[in-house]
Amino acid sequence: MTEPFVQPEEPTAAAAIEAIGEDLSLFDDWEDRFAYIIDFGRKLPPFPDDWTNDAHRVPGCQSRVWMEAVLRDGTLYFAGQSDAAIVSGLVALLLRVYSGRSPEEILATDPVFLKDLGLLEALSTNRGNGIAAMARKVRDVAAMQRAG
Repeated sequence: MTEPFVQPEEPTAAAAIEAIGEDLSLFDDWEDRFAYIIDFGRKLPPFPDDWTNDAHRVPGCQSRVWMEAVLRDGTLYFAGQSDAAIVSGLVALLLRVYSGRSPEEILATDPVFLKDLGLLEALSTNRGNGIAAMARKVRDVAAMQRAG
């Protein structure tokens, strides 16, 4: 089976946020940025079919979103998928920032970067609420792991 968990491309969450910002700045308008985000979502590792259930579902998302996490040697790795192309892209962006990080680094990385990158303004209210719910889920898992 292919590893479903996203491996980090950058050494830190801050570096990942900076790289995403640089990638998005290459495009002149949000239509092109969304095409890039959708393409990014297509590159997510395959999410196991038996995880597409209510136990893995992220509440608060209009589209169906599933996530799973595993703690390995003090590092949290996340897997995720959505039934909507743009949302899968947003999942991929979030996991690029948060997957492969320590619970402490995840908790220290405020999801305000989504607003700073202009993503929340560019999305519909429902999508904005959904990505906020996904970020909350990631941070809740990190908080539980840190608490032990």
